[in-house]
Amino acid sequence: MARMRSGLAGLAIVVAILTPAAAQEPKVTVSHGLTLGDTLKYPKDFKHFAYANPDAPKGGTVRMYSIGGFDSFNPYIIKGEPADGIGLVFESLMTSSEDDIMAEYGLIASSVEVPEDLSFVTYNLRPEARFHDGTPITADDVIFSLNVLKEKGAPIYRYYYANIARAEKLGPHRVKFVFSGPRNRELPQITGQLPVLPKAYWEKREFDQSTLEPPLGSGPYRIKQFEANRYVVYERVPDYWGKDLAANRGMNNFDAVRYDFYRDQTVALEAFKAGLYDFRNENSSRIWATGYDFPAVASGQVVKQEVPHKRPAGMQAFAMNTRRDKFQDPRVRWALAHAFDFEWSNKNLFYGQYARTESFFANSELAAREPPSEAELKLLEPWRGKVPDEVFTRVYRAPKTDGSGAPREILRKAAALLREAGWQVQGGQLVDPKTKRPFEIEFLLVSPEFERVVAPFIQNLRRLGIAGRIRTVDPAQYQNRVREFDFDMVVATFPQSLSPGNEQRDFWSSAAAARPGSRNLVGIKNEAVDALVEKIVEAHDRAELVAASRALDRVLSWNHYVIPQWHINSFRLAYWNRFGIPPARPDYGVGFFAWWIDPAKDRALGRAP
Repeated sequence: MARMRSGLAGLAIVVAILTPAAAQEPKVTVSHGLTLGDTLKYPKDFKHFAYANPDAPKGGTVRMYSIGGFDSFNPYIIKGEPADGIGLVFESLMTSSEDDIMAEYGLIASSVEVPEDLSFVTYNLRPEARFHDGTPITADDVIFSLNVLKEKGAPIYRYYYANIARAEKLGPHRVKFVFSGPRNRELPQITGQLPVLPKAYWEKREFDQSTLEPPLGSGPYRIKQFEANRYVVYERVPDYWGKDLAANRGMNNFDAVRYDFYRDQTVALEAFKAGLYDFRNENSSRIWATGYDFPAVASGQVVKQEVPHKRPAGMQAFAMNTRRDKFQDPRVRWALAHAFDFEWSNKNLFYGQYARTESFFANSELAAREPPSEAELKLLEPWRGKVPDEVFTRVYRAPKTDGSGAPREILRKAAALLREAGWQVQGGQLVDPKTKRPFEIEFLLVSPEFERVVAPFIQNLRRLGIAGRIRTVDPAQYQNRVREFDFDMVVATFPQSLSPGNEQRDFWSSAAAARPGSRNLVGIKNEAVDALVEKIVEAHDRAELVAASRALDRVLSWNHYVIPQWHINSFRLAYWNRFGIPPARPDYGVGFFAWWIDPAKDRALGRAP
């Protein structure tokens, strides 16, 4: 299950409610939280998350950064570029924990009721829950939120909530969601991720239009001031209704959170060195290896550290647009994968920091790392002859070189695959003999940082007779082109959780391939993929989910839809030494909003008033 607002979810049975009069009705269970694991980490009477300090002091302003700009405060529609941090303004029915990512705990909802047959879910809302203007959050707001997101929100919501047939008001603070389609153990949880929006506010406005009017929310922060494309400041709501909930104790400790926007990472890094903002979660191996050699790091004023994590890596890759004829043959796609020399890049560009990604569910038990089990083969057998034969017998491995930068043998394999697919080299160019068109690839990028990765890839493609070129555009143009699938190849990420579900339809399904704005960037239209995605969605238990995920992993990998890149199993953090940090760190996140400003450290930095 992908995170929409508050994370992953599931079902934990705590108390069974079954009266004699309802003996023929499905048994209904009630819980303070939901999990797709065996049990919830936190019991009903828990006091706070383990990685939060309930006595953490409140105060101070934390300064963050973002690349690009923003022109909207509505993150739920396809139009506009929403401001970073805008999720701080809104709340959902449930919230997640960074040390229990298969679970959700009550936020706007105090409890949740789920029947044994998973045909519906009922949420009981907290009467004290309020929007920032003091008005109560009611069932009417919840029902409005579902309907407006499905009707006017970004396309992903219509897909994500497709099997929520309707929402029914059972009382002012009680709402029931009725499901359609086959049994789906994830659907009760998906509803917990629903952001709850104020009906009275949005009925007077055009929801599907981008806006810079600060929205009415119910979260711990609200917009204080901003300048479009330059900065936005969120201030902590002093009378926030949920501040004393167990899930919020020791959280949201900053009085204000400011995001400054920079045009690129080079400028942003220099701003960090100058102390213009406080925290970086570094994504660039080059910058991590070479960019932090400045006096504040040596003196301890800036902390640089790697923090291991257990977060699933998913897939980061070069994604080929198979809507274009030149990428439709899997032999061509496999040939192109041979031209990307990861081993050389890792040694010379990434300072040896990365592991090669060879699964769409990397760094998790869902990855197909062994030959298929009997359960997987049972799912795959109906598609024999329609999926690559390797799916049944081999574990996917990406092409590998010796890292010398002279991958002659592997490029010979690529050339043979291209000849087999019907391409010919004429005058040093790879051409389609039927159309006489040369094979050309445009790499659409949004960050100049990736140009150094693509350039050696293009050199290897040139040896095959393929002309490659880089096109780096601004974030707005990039977003528009990707939404309309106007590209040859992009760098794409397909994040995964430990409990995949409905979001897989948006990644891989035939229906999503034709829908602008979907995450099926590759344009996959494959009956076997569609069927396996539904097996994931309909899985009755963990064993079925693991088998279906691994089977899907095999089919996606051996169809060579993407050229896998790399992943790292730690966070690379750099921050000015002004924070108090709880001793317990969450396994699956940084836990940043459990940090606080330490006045003594601020004084040592010369920042305290």
